[in-house]
Amino acid sequence: MTPRGAAAGASQAATGFSPAVLATRLAALAGPLRGARFCIAYSGGADSTALLAAMAALRGRHRLRLRALHVDHRMQPAARGMARQARATARRLAVRCQVVTAPVRAGRGESPEAAARTVRYAALRARLQPGEWLLLAQHQDDQAEAVLLQLLRGAGVNGLAAMPARAGSLLRPLLAVPRVALLEYLRRRALPWVEDPSNSDERLARNYLRRRVLPVLRARWPGLAAALGRSAALAAEARGLLAERAEAQLRAAQVGPALAVSALRRLPPSDRHNLLRYWIEQRQLPLPDQRRLLELAGPVLRARADAQPQVHWPGALVRRHGGLLQATPDRPEAAPAAAAGDTPARRGASRAGRATGRLRWDWLASPRLELPDGGVLELRPDARGPLARPALPRRVSVAFRRADGTVAGRAGGRTLKRQLRTAAPEPWRREAVPLVYTGRTLLAIGDSWHAPRLTKDVRGAAAERCRLRWRRGPGR
Repeated sequence: MTPRGAAAGASQAATGFSPAVLATRLAALAGPLRGARFCIAYSGGADSTALLAAMAALRGRHRLRLRALHVDHRMQPAARGMARQARATARRLAVRCQVVTAPVRAGRGESPEAAARTVRYAALRARLQPGEWLLLAQHQDDQAEAVLLQLLRGAGVNGLAAMPARAGSLLRPLLAVPRVALLEYLRRRALPWVEDPSNSDERLARNYLRRRVLPVLRARWPGLAAALGRSAALAAEARGLLAERAEAQLRAAQVGPALAVSALRRLPPSDRHNLLRYWIEQRQLPLPDQRRLLELAGPVLRARADAQPQVHWPGALVRRHGGLLQATPDRPEAAPAAAAGDTPARRGASRAGRATGRLRWDWLASPRLELPDGGVLELRPDARGPLARPALPRRVSVAFRRADGTVAGRAGGRTLKRQLRTAAPEPWRREAVPLVYTGRTLLAIGDSWHAPRLTKDVRGAAAERCRLRWRRGPGR
């Protein structure tokens, strides 16, 4: 859908809601409906129930394939009851509804609501099938709230564009439909819905705006929601033009996943800010607030090449190393094993590493070691490998360099410093490089260096040679 099409759709505020209205909107967003496959993000509330019911009414006429997903975050006592009600209503409409349990853990400086939204979208996308559209039930009033909240936060064009009607396989077909029309449709159909108890908590900014501020504004400006929808569509159009400009500048400034400091310095401030936002967004990281963006575009770029400044905000970290900016997820380094893909072996390694500063490894009997950051160290048979298996001690320990340069009481020295620079050119990544020891003797640094004593030739033992491989953890 083009930005101008989105603007036209937002300007046509619907006075009623029906399956026919929904079909027209879906066809504009996704093309022909016959045989299309849809998955509805179904909370059990009024908005998503109206969407589910209307889609069920369209199913036979257009031969749609339809199902629903209900995400249970277990954040409130009513969660289980809401899941049961969602399944019951979906069953009444003859729609299969799967309940997905997705617990939420807010990161540093992140609100539980924002964390829940991130987890919810990830859970929905992960279960979307190939060729399937994901339908969300946000409506005209939701869009108005989003625009006002972004305006109160001092957001720019990206924020004011609020929620797009289409983003990849995600569709929001109700953005031109006021909530009162959805409620009237449910009453005509005599369909039940559940109210989320958290919606009455006015400590949450969106609830306060919905319950206290918007009724006052609507009393004076009845067309408020439609007008804010038009503003969002115009902001989305401007955002598209800015993205095209940033994409052209990114091609000249990008060095692999990094950005060249020299290229950023040559840009005027407005283009520099636009490119930084676009680059961070392309790295699938949350955008910084204005203060942090100005810090990136100013002091970080002006710093000495050897200063290695960094700026972090919830979910993201940008570092400068020499002439490059690197952006990575901002993960707690002490306990990354709690992420997806966690295993008992990795959790055990993480606990041991935190408790002793090193991991014990019987590498001849168990040649694969999972590291605390999600990486793997493995001793592989290799007829042309540099290591002679008979020369290896039976058991070793694996340690990591600390931020102060020490290695859990182990020997360091020039060899370690020099080889660490080879294994991890960026200084902030050197603490993740596994260091293999026997007693206090350094045997290997990742897979980039090994002690000469491990390579001694054993006559007739070509089949007993091996190689050490290190696979870095996620985000390394």
